[in-house]
Amino acid sequence: MLNVLFLCTGNSARSVLAEALMNHWGAGRFRAYSAGSQPTGKVNPCAVTLLAEMGMTDYQMRSKSWDEFAGPGAPQMDLIFTVCGSAAAETCPVWPGHPASAHWGTEDPAAVRGSESLKMDAFRHAFRVLQHRVKACLELPVDNMTPDELNLALSEIGTSLPDLETGNNP
Repeated sequence: MLNVLFLCTGNSARSVLAEALMNHWGAGRFRAYSAGSQPTGKVNPCAVTLLAEMGMTDYQMRSKSWDEFAGPGAPQMDLIFTVCGSAAAETCPVWPGHPASAHWGTEDPAAVRGSESLKMDAFRHAFRVLQHRVKACLELPVDNMTPDELNLALSEIGTSLPDLETGNNP
């Protein structure tokens, strides 16, 4: 089982969605966590609503600091992803074991202002992008890849986008 950590600044939206997606589809192979450099202290209500709509309510989501995963007794991470621009540019803690890492920048749905419908559309868009990337990651033969091959493949996934015109909406 590989441990995966999704990092963002607030740990209230994108990283939480990615954590739920990886735990949902990667069960048995991957165990995902999420954290933030400056956690908001709560999961965005739109993220909670969307995950419930998608039937992903079995996960104990909470907004937390990445410090929880950098100290003694924390699970050793195998893969680390930053999902927003701010966290990618910040000085991250030194992770034991030097896990593979990549930046999977995704627009911040929590930054959208306007109607609830507009906000939920932004969350659905971020969900589709992250869903596409998580599924691509799950298809990788990670056990048979060198660290360099894995880092390259994960970085390439971070630049890929789903075909948003297909109408397959969450």
